[in-house]
This record gives sequence, C-alpha cells and structure tokens, in this order.
Amino acid sequence: MNPETKICQNCKSSFIIEPEDFKFYEKIKVPPPTWCPECQLMRRLIFRNEHNLYRRKEAAEGREIISMFSQDKPVVVFSQDYWLSDKWDQLAYGMNYDFSQPFFEQMKELLGKMPLPALLNINAVNSEYCNYTFSNKNCYLVFGGDFNEDCAYGTFNMYSKDSFDLYWVNKCELCYEDIDSENCYKVFFSTYARDSTESSFLYNCSNVNNSLGCVNLRNKSYCIFNKQYAKEEYRRKLEEFGFGSFRELNGFKERFKEFILKFPRRYAEIVKSVNITGHNVHNTKNCKNCFDVYDNAEDCKNLLIAGWELKDSRNSDHVGHKAELMYEFLGGGRGASRILFSYFCHSSHDIQYSFNCRSSSNLFACIGLRNKSYCILNKQYTKEEYEKLVPKIIEHMNSMPYIDQKGRVYKYGEFFPPELSPFSYNETIAQEYFPLSKDEALAKGYSWKDPEPRNYEITLKTEDLPDHIKDVPDSILNEIIQCAHFGHAMSKCTSVTNNAPRPTR
Repeated sequence: MNPETKICQNCKSSFIIEPEDFKFYEKIKVPPPTWCPECQLMRRLIFRNEHNLYRRKEAAEGREIISMFSQDKPVVVFSQDYWLSDKWDQLAYGMNYDFSQPFFEQMKELLGKMPLPALLNINAVNSEYCNYTFSNKNCYLVFGGDFNEDCAYGTFNMYSKDSFDLYWVNKCELCYEDIDSENCYKVFFSTYARDSTESSFLYNCSNVNNSLGCVNLRNKSYCIFNKQYAKEEYRRKLEEFGFGSFRELNGFKERFKEFILKFPRRYAEIVKSVNITGHNVHNTKNCKNCFDVYDNAEDCKNLLIAGWELKDSRNSDHVGHKAELMYEFLGGGRGASRILFSYFCHSSHDIQYSFNCRSSSNLFACIGLRNKSYCILNKQYTKEEYEKLVPKIIEHMNSMPYIDQKGRVYKYGEFFPPELSPFSYNETIAQEYFPLSKDEALAKGYSWKDPEPRNYEITLKTEDLPDHIKDVPDSILNEIIQCAHFGHAMSKCTSVTNNAPRPTR
C-alpha cells in the first residue's frame, strides 16, 4: 500500500496518509479522515472549555452553582453531586433513531436535553473551582491536574503539594511559577527542572540544589549563573539579590532570559524515548508527531497531552492511563479501549460518538451514561438489536451526511461538527492553540461569546501596589487589584470595561 495525499476539507491544505495509517484504520474499522491532523485537533479542542467558569442556575434544584457552561448556553446542567446521584434516570432521555434526518441533527437534539454535569471535577475535596480534574484536595483554579493537594492556579500539575502558578509539573512541593518540571522541592521560576531543590531560575537542569539562574547543569550545588561557589559564599551572594522587590525580581527575570540565550539547547525535549518525532516526550517509544506525551506511551501518532501507558492510539488529545485503540478522542481514558469519535469517556470500551460516558461498553451516540451497555441515543437495546442497528446507522450516516453552514460534509468517520459544541470558540482551548479574532472565527463558522457584565470595581491600581513584599499590608486581601495588562489591546483581563472570558492562568 502506498501513501496517499489528501486535501483537507477545512483548511484546503494537503496532508499525507501513510501505509501504517491505513493499517490502523483497518484495525479499528473506520475510513481515513477528510480533515488534516491539525484541523482534527482544532475541531476536538472546540469541545473543551478548560479555563472559563461561570455562575449559573442548575436545572434540578434551582441552586446557583459554578459551571463551565454559562447561563446563556442552551443545555441542561446539573450540579456535579446531583448528576452523579441516583435521583434521576439516565435512560429517561433516550430517543429512537430517525432515519429521516442526519445523524448529527439527532445528536444535537439529545445534547440539548440530556443533563450535563456542571464541571468535570471528579473525587474533589474542597476544590469546587477546578475543572477536568481528578482527586484534588484543597485546590483552587486547577485545570487538567490530578492528585494535588493545597495547590492553586495550575494547569496539568500532577501529584503536587503546596504549590502555586504551575504548568505541567509532576510530583513537586512548595514550588512556584514552574513549567515542565518534575520531582522538585522549593524550586521557583524554573523550566525543565528535574530532581532539584531550593533553587530559583533554572532552565534544563537536573539534580541541581541551592542554585540560582543556572542553565543546562547536572548534579551541581551552590551555583549562580553557572558559576560554582562555596556553600557560605553562595549564601552571602544570595543575600545581594532583593527578590522581595517586584522591580528587582523583574529585572532579574530579564537578565536570566538573556543568559539562557547564550547556551545551546536540544532540538526538542525528548527524554528516554525511542523512535520519536515531536516535543516534550518522555519515556515513550514509536510515537510520531506527538507533543506533551509521557510515561510509557507506545505506537501512537498525532497526540497532544497524552501517555501514562497509552498504546496504539492516534489523533487524540488529553488521553491515556492504560488506554488503547483510541481515535479522534478528547479527554479521558483510564483503562479504556476502542473509543472512537468521543469526548471524556473512561473505564469503558467499544464506544463511538459519545459524550461523558463512564464504566460502560458498546454505546453509540450516547451522552452521560454510567454502567450501561448496548445503548443508542441513550435508549437501551438487547445485544442482538444493538449489533443489528449500528451498521444501519453507519450506512445512513454515509448516505445522508450532515452538512454544516460552511459546506463541510460529515459522514461516518468524522468527529462532531463544531456547531454541536456547547461552547463558543473563544471559550475553549482551541483559542489558545489556534487563536482567531472574532471576525475570523465567525467567518470559519464558529460561534463567539461576547463579554458578560461583571460587577468588579478596581480598588487598588497596579501603580499603587507596594514594591516590596514587606510593605504589603494584610488589608490587601480585601482589595480588587487592577491587572498589569489593564487596557492592553490583546489582553483578556477581567475588568469593568474589558471582561471577555479568559484563561485563569
């Protein structure tokens, strides 16, 4: 079998389907894609509102709750506790399949009436303002991070404690403003730090302790700007840096940026991995075009934020934890297998075109089911009825495809059309990876959310903040502080006049 060049339905660019890709499609019995990998990723990310939280009324009891769905979204929202309870029947919203209308029109109808959980914040303890998380305790504004305690303002921080302002850190404690770091203790303002302690401003350092402003060091202690000092001399030099001053701290940040540029860096962050293309890949083998993939992923392609023993999967993101045969999948996994064209399903197998289904199997076009099997559009069937009806639905999807407002055709084998997303483009992380202006998004057929009015009145301007931490009074806890980006054209800061939905990091 030879490679084939295709033209993407969405961006009109060419992309290549390799022979091994065709073998994978044959294994899972799906047709080859009509969108290129980048457009497939963007299309999936339109369904993930990770950072924007709202207050809205929940549908079951009328209470005001925190939700990833704003009040104007035409969906039914339950509080997470109520959604997980036995107080309502998941199958009560089931629908008969209608062969007179396109498949995705029926999915849209089910999505509009099936209750959705306000947040995807599982096993949380005192962590109500988190989303896409699992088993966090005493956490605030943590997104996509699991098994943390006493952490705040983080994205994809894992197994960490007493740490703030993090992005992609694992097993860290008492850390602050770190990126892509692991097994660190009291490490601040660092990137690609590993197994290090009591240090600040490290870049690509491993087993570095009691050091400041260092790059590419291994197994060192008491260094400043890569210069070795004796222990007591190091401590004297450290006192010369007045990091309690915001002005001095920012000055050091700029100095460190210039220092980093003097050093060579590897072409990509690929560590303990074999046969890899991509970036930020650790302990993985046989993975192509993969980014932020970790811990024993194997035989995968076109992944973003994945791993943890993920096997034989493609064109998926935010997926892993001993899952396999995942394709066009967004968010979840945990022991799952053969989940196709679906969103946030875990501990399940043989599921297609489904949202947020857990501990289930043999589902097609289902939303919010738990511990169920052989269901279509949330209606229960026998095994024999299910296996007879699914091939007919697939044939119907091909003979009567859904066509969106931009003329893009959705037959069997395509992920959900962006028009079915319960979020606007600029609410989702698609806007972070593929940023668009409002006019650009609307021209491409994506929805857009304009700012909501908020009653925040600034009580302390940025220029009025004390420069040194020792001069900050306890009364600052009662202030509403103006963001330093206030008034910047590209800023999305919350303010009285500029309050568009924004990432919280």
